[in-house]
Amino acid sequence: MNKKEVVSGIFLIVLAFVLWSFYPQENDKNDFSEKIKITLRQVGNQLLLFNQDSTSLVLPIKELETDKFQISFQKELSFEPSVLVAIVKLNLEKSAAEENYRVEVIECLNNEVSYSYEINADEEKTIIPCAGRVLPKSCYTIQIKFLKDNNPKSSNRYLLYIFIPILLGIVYRKYSDKKSNVLREDSKDAKTVLGSFIFYPEQNKLVKKAKEIALSKKECELLEIFIANANQVVKREELTKRVWEDNGVIVGRSLDTYISKLRKKLQEDDAIKLTNIHGVGYKLEIN
Repeated sequence: MNKKEVVSGIFLIVLAFVLWSFYPQENDKNDFSEKIKITLRQVGNQLLLFNQDSTSLVLPIKELETDKFQISFQKELSFEPSVLVAIVKLNLEKSAAEENYRVEVIECLNNEVSYSYEINADEEKTIIPCAGRVLPKSCYTIQIKFLKDNNPKSSNRYLLYIFIPILLGIVYRKYSDKKSNVLREDSKDAKTVLGSFIFYPEQNKLVKKAKEIALSKKECELLEIFIANANQVVKREELTKRVWEDNGVIVGRSLDTYISKLRKKLQEDDAIKLTNIHGVGYKLEIN
């Protein structure tokens, strides 16, 4: 790839990122809304279970306005506010929703606020009053208002502009220097760079700095297969067939023995792991 092609590629990447960052975010807002509705239905379900009610319904979650939602129930219920605080917090954290929100418990009959609190990423701004007083059994709705934009693209738009130069630098270096930080083949020297090791398949050895690590022929054959399928699961059947059975040898536990030896020789590099995928095979993980 020549310099002109590299520059053209970088320009196209910049253009794509800029257009993407200003593209209408409606789909992301809709996705957030639907995801939150599922989360809040789970909140309602857990509140009913806390009331030992496993039969009545959580009514459809309503979006009252932008970023404001309402949970309604088929029957009356009672709960301690601290239970509500814990259930809402746990479920919103699981869904990776916005950390800043306000919760209001509204009485159905008079539309008055029976209890409310506010959670903020800044703990000094969090307000949770009277958490120990049990709300009497009655008809309630629970309204949750998220206090700032939850749209991932919108909230991270400015961070995008910070990372664009970094991304472009990586792309430019990759294509101009033609280097890879994970694996690369050097046909001239008949070697493969594997993390901090250099693998010489024809010489049956690994080299790390000035240290040479001898490999058996079977270990070399296995390692070549793993490198060709880096970060992918290789089935036991494929390994035994290619390394043993194709040569007219039937293998029992030999594969596990060679894998164990190979794993010990690679353990000097924390970025490389030879992982056992139980009941399936093995995977060479390279970070």
